[in-house]
Amino acid sequence: MRDEEVELVRDPAFRPGDKVVSRKTVRNDGTMWGHEIGDIVVHKGDVGYVRDIGTFLQQYWIYAIEFIDRGSIVGMRERELTPIPPTTPEMPR
Repeated sequence: MRDEEVELVRDPAFRPGDKVVSRKTVRNDGTMWGHEIGDIVVHKGDVGYVRDIGTFLQQYWIYAIEFIDRGSIVGMRERELTPIPPTTPEMPR
């Protein structure tokens, strides 16, 4: 996916409630209150849930991901996330 692509011409890749994993480590760019610029706010492999969906620059989908173990919500792009398929509970035999 190229940055010049307008993502908003297609439906969001994720929906609220979807379970996702971070594909990369994310540092605070100055937009997260309570953290210094450069602090790691998400580690590669952290698991979270899509809480909300917004847009950025009328071009990109931004997913508010709630990382329950970290107690934080971080805005991330589709290219930074991998979906985790829902698991089906096993039926008793």
